[in-house]
Amino acid sequence: MSAPTESVWDYPRPPALDTSGGEHVVIRVGGQTIAETVAAIRVLETSHPPTYYLPLGAFVTGTLQPARDNRRTTCEFKGSATYFDLVVDGQRLSRAAWTYPDPAPGFEEIADYAAVTPAVVDGATGPEDGCFVDGERVVPQEGDFYGGWITSRVKGPFKGGEGTAGW
Repeated sequence: MSAPTESVWDYPRPPALDTSGGEHVVIRVGGQTIAETVAAIRVLETSHPPTYYLPLGAFVTGTLQPARDNRRTTCEFKGSATYFDLVVDGQRLSRAAWTYPDPAPGFEEIADYAAVTPAVVDGATGPEDGCFVDGERVVPQEGDFYGGWITSRVKGPFKGGEGTAGW
């Protein structure tokens, strides 16, 4: 039974957390499953495909390493983010994941979770690399700023591509 479709234009702003879970989320790099969970939290925000946050414990030990460049960004809603490189068999995917270790009020539930940017993972070391939801390969959100996960469940148009900065 497939999930009903959702329009990203029905998502709220400020964003909301969807903690209903139950989806089987898998991240593969280097031919290996490096993270797997049915306890992901989706962040839903108007015009964006969902961003999936996985419990830190869902990642294979050692695959999440602090980003070498110590990058930090600030979200007006969630607070200050720190970044991780994904490291698998000596391959390093820079700034492929991020976390909010001390999130803003209303987002405390994602404190011990990390999000992964599908655009960085997809095909990084081979054709089997990618992010998957219930067996469906995620299409990365366009652009280099957002980390949305596009599945057949969500409908756009999506912010992130050329010409959408003013949306």
